[in-house]
Amino acid sequence: MALAATVLLNGLTLAALYFVVASGFSLIFGLMRTVNMAHGALYLVGAYVAYAVFEPLYDRDAWYAWYLAVPVGMAAAGLAGIALQGVLLGWMQGQELRQALVTIGVSIVVADQLLAQFGGTPRQFFAPDALFGTTPLPLVGRYPTFRLVQIAVALGVGIGLWWLLARTKLGLMVRAGVDDRAMLAACGVNVPLVSLAVFGLGAALAGLGGVIGATAQPLAQGVDGRFLLTSLVVVIVGGMGSVPGTAVGAVLVGLAEQVGQALFPTYAVILTFALMVAVLAVRPQGLLGRSA
Repeated sequence: MALAATVLLNGLTLAALYFVVASGFSLIFGLMRTVNMAHGALYLVGAYVAYAVFEPLYDRDAWYAWYLAVPVGMAAAGLAGIALQGVLLGWMQGQELRQALVTIGVSIVVADQLLAQFGGTPRQFFAPDALFGTTPLPLVGRYPTFRLVQIAVALGVGIGLWWLLARTKLGLMVRAGVDDRAMLAACGVNVPLVSLAVFGLGAALAGLGGVIGATAQPLAQGVDGRFLLTSLVVVIVGGMGSVPGTAVGAVLVGLAEQVGQALFPTYAVILTFALMVAVLAVRPQGLLGRSA
């Protein structure tokens, strides 16, 4: 029971990180229908820029180092996403193949520039004292506090996105643009500006995931590909453009990964992709996605 509870909790905390990153990808890919294969690069941008702010402050024992790094990482990734959308992707709307090729090229360039600037040595944030240590839990015993913080952050992101999309004027415009961009523009809405705002928000969430992820485990070159692939799987399983679907997909993928690591670690990745294949076979639009 203790092992099962630990695996379950590990899966949920991993799912929380996947949800934070994949929710940004769901906004961009699922709602805006923009193929952004540089989402993993935005994760790296947020994490490394935040680390550049965090490291000197941490060396001086500043208690606010991590708290400052979080908004800086989000802002850096958000601005990078706005620049990507405004300069390159804005005029390619509907050209999926061109968007994919351009963003793959951007991700390669960004990863190489970050490698040249920060080197290949793994970096890691250290959580502040209030979030460090362990918390006693039934069955599990003492569990890392920061992993529980990941779940709280994911819940906050999920509730915030639901409120934004369901209860605000911006959310109304975004949902209308999914169905008919031409009609939305004819109603006087500045569609390119809305796209910039949504893309910036999705990129900022990738940056938030970068700081959270680099606090939970070391940050190194190559994790951008991992989180891009995981975000794709999560959105496919949950359903494109659905925040609840992204949450469900993240939970299923996180649990599948942790259960696979516990039962057959060598072939754990097979369980994740078997889950995706099964969902596509039964419900191609995803578990909570809309039919075309």
